[in-house]
Amino acid sequence: MEHFAALKILHTVTTALLFICGLALTVWIVRGRRAGDLTVQNRAMQRPWVFVWLLMGLCLLTLPISGWWLVHYAGWSLGQTWLLAASILYTFGALSWAWLAVRVNRLRRPVIVGNPTFTLALAIFSAVCFVAIAGLMGAKPV
Repeated sequence: MEHFAALKILHTVTTALLFICGLALTVWIVRGRRAGDLTVQNRAMQRPWVFVWLLMGLCLLTLPISGWWLVHYAGWSLGQTWLLAASILYTFGALSWAWLAVRVNRLRRPVIVGNPTFTLALAIFSAVCFVAIAGLMGAKPV
């Protein structure tokens, strides 16, 4: 198989896994909250959900590497505006995701410290960043 096609498949699969994992966590928490369980988010770092968080982290580590190789094989300049914007969005999205993972991990403790509204804002900001990146990559205004 050609390297470019293999990298494209890897990049697409990791992106899909990242979105599916995020969507699964969101649906699970929303369903639990609607069922009346106000502490459902406290169990978001227990098994098997730790696997989901680790899979999301692995996807976040793989995406910039495979993306860089895709740009390299396609022969695009890294100075293009859409690539720079995607890189900046990725940096902010990945950092907010990491901060979110730390905050959700703290929810496992009996004493909850912090503002749950801020945790929700981090999750929404991270999701918006990654959706915007997917839009930029889909449009590819080369």
